[in-house]
Amino acid sequence: MKPIVQAPHPVLTTPTKPVVQFDAKLQKLITELSETLVHATNPKGVGLAAPQIGVASRVCVMKPKQNSRLKVLINPVILNRSRDVTDGIPDRANKLEGCLSITAVWGKVKRNATVHVRYTDEKGIAREEEFSGFPATIVQHEIDHLDGILFPQRVLEQNGELYQVTKDTDGKEVLEKISV
Repeated sequence: MKPIVQAPHPVLTTPTKPVVQFDAKLQKLITELSETLVHATNPKGVGLAAPQIGVASRVCVMKPKQNSRLKVLINPVILNRSRDVTDGIPDRANKLEGCLSITAVWGKVKRNATVHVRYTDEKGIAREEEFSGFPATIVQHEIDHLDGILFPQRVLEQNGELYQVTKDTDGKEVLEKISV
């Protein structure tokens, strides 16, 4: 398990380099990403990209549900995007997106409802897969990380609002709008 890099570290806003060698070093990176994601608890993570553990490689992992099998995407590229767009995280009461590298900040990001992605899996097999709903949101968020883009940038591009977690007078956590 590795510590999660926090913004404003420059590795988070620098585009990553494609993976060219499928070797023990890559397998170690995949293991570190997987273990770090699974052990993230506050908040619970559903995806993690290599820059978030300080590595500028085009690798990410995702696990949309607690009982989902962990998916590894190496050199992912979005080939097609649906015209339909989500209004925040689909199929969830809380539509706000967050990030393990920007703790306590949240915002609604409009993303394509479905994306068709080409990637290589951890065994070196080239794959193409269509993601929709919440998994589509996750894969777009993680590919943004690989391109050096953090979710608040998307929120601001879309003229949305960012929120931070604060405590009210009773000590209960509440969301407060951030002025930018």
